[in-house]
Amino acid sequence: MASSAISSRDSGEDSSQISLKSVREALIRLEDSIVFSLIERARHPYNAPAYDRLYLKSSGSSLAELFVKEAEHLHAKAGRYENPEEVPFFPEDLPSPLVPSYNYPQVLHPAGASVNITKTIWNMYFNELLPLFTAEGDDGNYASTLASDLVCLQAISRRIHYGKFVAEVKFRGSPLGYSSAINNKDKDALMRMLTFERVEEMVKRRVEKKAMIFGQQVTIEDKEDDNVDCKVNPSVVSRLYGDWIIPLTKLVEVDYLLRRLE
Repeated sequence: MASSAISSRDSGEDSSQISLKSVREALIRLEDSIVFSLIERARHPYNAPAYDRLYLKSSGSSLAELFVKEAEHLHAKAGRYENPEEVPFFPEDLPSPLVPSYNYPQVLHPAGASVNITKTIWNMYFNELLPLFTAEGDDGNYASTLASDLVCLQAISRRIHYGKFVAEVKFRGSPLGYSSAINNKDKDALMRMLTFERVEEMVKRRVEKKAMIFGQQVTIEDKEDDNVDCKVNPSVVSRLYGDWIIPLTKLVEVDYLLRRLE
């Protein structure tokens, strides 16, 4: 799990301590988590039966859905979703934590803290992303496959929903600048204010380079090889950010800001 911008162990920390710098550093650390999770998932082929609702004839759900639901029930008991940075994919009927509550800093505006686009992330991951970086085939290792899927889903979701913290820190930096668009419910204006194409291109290049470096086969020979065979195609990681993570993060930011003055 990536280090948080807000999870100080000092329960007396003031929420105003969050900064654009701390949020940016958390987002960069999440890049590492995402790249490594994709590399781990790529060890297995696509394994289609794990996602087929007809595979488990009596359940009506796919093995993937059952796996994630059961995992989230366990994580909820351990207090994972008390952390405002964590968003479950199946929030219905989650059990209460068995552990004492931790006093997380209240950074987010309450009305916007509930923004949740996990259904969109779920559909993107399984229907669009997964076929791009996994080989065709079935090795029968569905439990290991789904454990890797869960780590991927959680890392990607955490990165996208971090848009709430990005939006909060940006709003605090320029409340008057955002308030007019918020009061007018002007989504297009907010999206323009949140879009920095130069930064987005830099992020795409950085995650592509990370995928290239992290995904190489390491040897002790001192040879330079321009034809490096990466465990995950770096262009896929760049596309993940360009086509989905960055746009969906901005969607979360807009949804959060529209509730910021409530």
